[in-house]
Amino acid sequence: MRKFSAVLMCILLFGSLLAACGGKDNKAADNSKNEGTKATNNASGNTSNPTEAPKEDIADKKITIKIHYPLPDEETLKATEDDKIARFQKKYPNVTIIKDDWKYSVDEIGVKMASNEAPTFYNTWATEASLLIERGWVADITDLWNNWEYKDQINPVIQQQFIRDGKVYGVTQNGYITSTVVNKKLLAAKNVEAPSLDWTWDDMLNVAQKAADPKKGISGIAPMGKGNESGWNWTNFLFEAGGEIQSNEGGKVTATFNSDAGVKALDFYKKLRWEAEAIPKDWALGWSDAVGSFKQGRTAMVIAGSFDVVNAALNEGGMKPEDVVAYPMPAAEKGGKHYGILGGNYLVINPNATKDEQEMAFRYITFDYFSDDALKTVEDTIQARKADNKYYIPNIMEYFSWDSDYGKKVEAIQNKYDNVYKYDPQLYPLLEGKLEAQYNTQDYYATMSNVVQESFSKKGTDSKAQLDIAAKYVQETYFDKIAQK
Repeated sequence: MRKFSAVLMCILLFGSLLAACGGKDNKAADNSKNEGTKATNNASGNTSNPTEAPKEDIADKKITIKIHYPLPDEETLKATEDDKIARFQKKYPNVTIIKDDWKYSVDEIGVKMASNEAPTFYNTWATEASLLIERGWVADITDLWNNWEYKDQINPVIQQQFIRDGKVYGVTQNGYITSTVVNKKLLAAKNVEAPSLDWTWDDMLNVAQKAADPKKGISGIAPMGKGNESGWNWTNFLFEAGGEIQSNEGGKVTATFNSDAGVKALDFYKKLRWEAEAIPKDWALGWSDAVGSFKQGRTAMVIAGSFDVVNAALNEGGMKPEDVVAYPMPAAEKGGKHYGILGGNYLVINPNATKDEQEMAFRYITFDYFSDDALKTVEDTIQARKADNKYYIPNIMEYFSWDSDYGKKVEAIQNKYDNVYKYDPQLYPLLEGKLEAQYNTQDYYATMSNVVQESFSKKGTDSKAQLDIAAKYVQETYFDKIAQK
């Protein structure tokens, strides 16, 4: 038996050597290199059904992402982001996070992409969607979006800006529609009846004229008169009159704001200045100047995102909620649209990042969306405001829909406190958002600011001639070069 066993052992060892050296002719050896896969087991005639190797969880992978981080002087935002980083890395301990405080700039994004120095994700604005998508500077995140359980609760009005042909290229953070905020206390002091929310240009002119008290340094309305914000303010009226900033046909971008609608809008501005004498004598106001004038009670109306104005008036100016009312922009005439510029902030992902980096960036971006932590933050913030004798001002347009399950939870929290500012419910159905120009937006605004300043400083200017000159300049300096890039 020992001799037989020895012979048998030799045969087995020899057979093993042959199997190991069989190369391409030995399917059993080939299969041993691919053990555990169904395809090779079937090829070898193996009828067993071994368990497939589990797919590696992305949480187990070593991944580095460079995140959009607040500027050095933004202490509150930095503290909030640091808290998020700590919570994120607790869930994903294998992720390394690099902080990058680069702020999006249309003049820098191309260089950042070419040198591969852009963050894994970065912040941008609604106006940049077409440029970034067409240049390939944002990743297509459609698959990540479609697999996200909360996609149907996102606010579709602002999210739509970064969706093209059914593909998703960014995630909304928040949005706004430009409004007119009215100081009702100032109107009452002048015995001026507040207009209905469904108001018109004539109503605005009327109220502004009656509320103005130049001798006391009080204006009826404070349109922004310097900086790009001046052109931004005026563009709302262009939209209300039925005009457009530009057209894009076959890749050819053409200035169109020197239309009849543009003339009508510019003529209305001149009525506020010369006919009603309703704007400040020192009309060269930037954004902070105009909002500051409102919170100090020196103007009856100001045009901006309602959140910023209401927050400044109540928490810095000491005004009461009942004295500050957010209106939609006025319609050019009764029955017209209350168009206000639709803007917002978005987070987009770097297309140069790997698929794993893109997925982890998406998880970071949406980490607090629709979460209990976010709900707690809302309540904690409201309570902290109350402790400081301040008001909590909600955004009119959040990343979520107010009628979503999550939106209802947020609203329920806000309703528990008396220091939460309440917008008039009739405001929401009247708000009509309209997107800004998709090319050279800030250049257009700067050009129109010069037109507004000329209109406020010189009586009797020809609106059509002014707009024709401005449109020709924008066309030749900016729009004609777009197709050449």
